[in-house]
Parts: sequence; C-alpha cells; structure tokens
Amino acid sequence: MKLYGLAADPVEVYRTLRERHGPVVPVLLDGDVPAWLVLGYREVCRVAGDARTFARDCRRWNAWDRVPEDWPLMPHVGWTPSVVFAEGAEHRRRSGALGEALDGVRRPEMALACRRIADGLIDGFAADGRADLVDGYARPMSLLAVAWLLGLPEEDVPELAEEADAARNVTGAVDSCKDAHRRMHARMQRLVGERRYRARDDVPSRLLAHPAGLTDEEAALDLLALLVSAHRPTADWIASALRVVLAGGAFAGEPRGDGDALREALWEDTPVQGVIGRWAVHDCVLGDRRIHRGDLLVLGLGAANADPHAQPDGAAPNRAHLSFGHGEHGCPPPAPELAEVVARAAVAALPDRLADVRLAVPAADLEWRPSPWTRGPAALPVEFTPEC
Repeated sequence: MKLYGLAADPVEVYRTLRERHGPVVPVLLDGDVPAWLVLGYREVCRVAGDARTFARDCRRWNAWDRVPEDWPLMPHVGWTPSVVFAEGAEHRRRSGALGEALDGVRRPEMALACRRIADGLIDGFAADGRADLVDGYARPMSLLAVAWLLGLPEEDVPELAEEADAARNVTGAVDSCKDAHRRMHARMQRLVGERRYRARDDVPSRLLAHPAGLTDEEAALDLLALLVSAHRPTADWIASALRVVLAGGAFAGEPRGDGDALREALWEDTPVQGVIGRWAVHDCVLGDRRIHRGDLLVLGLGAANADPHAQPDGAAPNRAHLSFGHGEHGCPPPAPELAEVVARAAVAALPDRLADVRLAVPAADLEWRPSPWTRGPAALPVEFTPEC
C-alpha cells in the first residue's frame, strides 16, 4: 500500500485496509520507503504510550540508507535537539517547562484577545458579501492567536504565515521547507534573545524563567516546535468545525460556538491524520505483526478515531479521540485547551457578526486537501448579507 497515494476522503480507505490487513499495515512512503501504518485505536494508544518499546528518537531508524537527502518527508524525520525528539528525563524537562509556560496564559484574557482577532478578520470581508473561510479566516485566525501567545508583533504575521505553511508542507520542495524552518528558527532565536534581555508576561518569558533552566537555543527550538505544531492543525480544526455548522448537520440551530461541532470535527476529520512517528526500540509484536528493531511506525490518528473500538455506534462525540496524540509525546497540557479557546472563539464569532452566513456551494461539493498527514477543507466559500 502506497501511503502517498491516499485518497482525499480516507475513511473508506482506512476501513478497507483494516478489513484486509488488520490494525497494523505495511505501507510505502514517498520513494517507496517502508513503514508501518498503525490504524487501530488500541494499537495507536499502545505505541504512543509505551516509550520503552516505541521511542521518538529518529536516529534509531533502520532504513536511513534508503532515504535520500532530498526526501520530501525529511523535514519531518530529520533529527533536531528539540522537545520533539527528546526522550525520557530530557523530554520531561523540556515538555514540562513548555506546558507550565503555556499554563500561565490567563484563559479569559486569551478568549477576549481571540474574539478581537476574529472580529478584526471579519471586518476585512464583512462588506463583501462573500468570503473563503479557510484562507480569509481560519488560517489567519490561528496564526494571529499563536502570535499573541508568543508575544510576536502582528506586523510579523504575514511573513510568518508563509514560513509556517512552507514548514509543514510535506508535498512541496524540500529546500523551501528547510529554508522556512531556518527563517522561523532565526525568528525564534531573536524572540528569545529579546525576552532574555527584557522579560514580558508571555510564553517565551515564562519558558526562559522556568526552573528547568532551558538554554536560549533549547527555548528557541521548542517555541518553534510549538508554533509549527499549533498553527495549521488549529486552522484546520476551525475550518472543519465551521463546515459542520454551515452544512446544516446535527448542530444546525444550536449555539454556533458549542463544543459539539468542535468535537465532531476532531472525531470525523481530525486535522492531524498521520504522525511520523515512532521507532521500535527492539523486536516486538504489534497487532499480530512482527516489528523489527528500528522500524518506523506511522501513527494513524484519523484512522484510529474511525476505528469501531474507539466509539460505539450511536454514541455522542466525547473526548476520547486521539486528535491531540497520546502519551508523553502528545500535545502537552494545556495546549489542547488553549487550542479550543481559539477554535471556539472563531466558530462563535462568525454567526454573531453575519447572521445569515451560508455555504456558497453544496456541502457535498466542498473539496479537501488530499494528504495522509493533515486534513482540512481546501476552501470554504460562504455568502452573507454585506455589512453596511
């Protein structure tokens, strides 16, 4: 199975693979590099939760000799000394410091800031009578909120948007992706240098002041990881939740900012579909498959959410989804909570300002970005009565 050929609507593909191969499937990544795709809910939880057997340091990979320098997925497997690839006590030190720095964010203040951001974006298209809620609303909403968290000036956001999108692009040119990472890294280094000189009430300052004693370079790398991992998934979450509401589904007529549409979007169209990855520390068995030491496992979060074991038929959407990962390398608390503050503000603000906002095309005609790694509407065209 070539994972890079996955269809735009992966649910049926996941179901067929599960029926034919079980919860763990041998797949080929770009360039026919072998890996295991973990589809089962229980199996994803085991891999993500058992760091002694399935670890995060990519230098364990037994297929490095098959991976060229210009491999399209290299930006996502190339080792860096950041919290992303750290393990054990080092990961607990770095992740704990980042989580506590995030926990210092005052939720009411953030909610007000996100509402101001949403209103400002709506002001930009309210008089037009139409808009694309992906490029014109969800993506800038997410990035502006992350910039607010990091204390970055709004004038930096347009350039930062280009860098962040290029850095997460798993289908584009490797050189442009690497260049985007370098520019964002330099931006975080400047930010850390400024906060080391003059602290403020923001995440970078709290991270630098944490008793874990992160160096400037450690802080810069971990803030970069936070920025890249938070921006696009949150934007896709917002867009998918808006699609649920605007399509007139189960939540039509209910308060537009309630948690049901947000949870449905996470279950049905989780923004992060696949994660590269974990590497087997030693030979083991997973889902009746013999996994060899150094094998790469791709965590199929979207597939796991669609596993019948994850949610019984007819059950209401709950918080047992794996959309924020699982185990010590899942999104560190309170990152999911803060992402929900952003998404809830975005979903609630739109109908408050544009009472008759509606899809400009049938919901069935909406297109999704074809990718085994991320999922979100390619565009979300809407119409409404223009504001005078």
